[in-house]
Amino acid sequence: MRGKIKRIWFGLALICAIGLISLLRFERSSLPSMSVTSPSGQPVISDPKPVIRYQVYSLPQGEVHSLQIPADHSGSIEIALSSTLDLVEEIARQQEAVAAINGGFFDPQNQKTTSYLFDEGELVADPSQNERLVGNPELAAVLDRILNRTEFRRLACGHTTRYQIALRQTSVPPNCRLVDALGAGPQLLPQLLTEQEGFVEQVDGQIVRDALGSTQPNARSAIGITSTGDVVWAMIAQQPDIPLASGFSLQEMANFMETLGAEQAMNLDGGSSATFYYAGKTVYGKVNSIGEEVKRPVKSVLLLRGIS
Repeated sequence: MRGKIKRIWFGLALICAIGLISLLRFERSSLPSMSVTSPSGQPVISDPKPVIRYQVYSLPQGEVHSLQIPADHSGSIEIALSSTLDLVEEIARQQEAVAAINGGFFDPQNQKTTSYLFDEGELVADPSQNERLVGNPELAAVLDRILNRTEFRRLACGHTTRYQIALRQTSVPPNCRLVDALGAGPQLLPQLLTEQEGFVEQVDGQIVRDALGSTQPNARSAIGITSTGDVVWAMIAQQPDIPLASGFSLQEMANFMETLGAEQAMNLDGGSSATFYYAGKTVYGKVNSIGEEVKRPVKSVLLLRGIS
């Protein structure tokens, strides 16, 4: 009997300990309660092997879809550029990609890029050649910052592939070669750089221009890199029943990327462009005033090839 009582007390103590750990993790994340599921709808179970981890987080602000891509894998994250504009899912299927997320900024009127893109070391999209960008007098004062925004880079460092998030004019690390780069911004982590990258402009302490509505909730997409070199994608889809009050601000997006383990992170084009594709399923982030999905063709995407 005494042994049975000890086992009961041990079980209760274990349950309390687990509850306390969960509470501490929740307080550290500064996020509301959430549920996490796998593509099949089952709870995510940790796997010691380096595998792709797709997760869905159900939050009051919306539904976040994330993908963690291990640093040690045989697949590849690549950039795809459309000659015109195409839906993310169309580009993904044409390229036979496992996953895709919308990429850099563009001008829907002339279909030209407003973000730098490099493919296999070659410049394939140059915002300095977009006359509507460089010829806009309202942007003249911040054009140098616009042309030096944050980008996601794939580097070849000897026989190793590395990823980096840095401002466009930041030098490539020694003994590394730039393979691909996709510009967007602003940097989210380790700190938010909205003003430094020309997205927000203030005069006498008052915001006079905020190109991304940075403090307002919206559909957002982001990419990050963890301390172990894993790459994390995330996209928050708005709630159809509260279209104007759901989504993340840029600071909330930064906070969420940090809970996913990212030490470096950057914002991708969001709003109507926010799209997440994985295993044949497409999720659109933006909804209109009556809760309908907005499907917007984009200029560039990030692709994930198969991992063996």
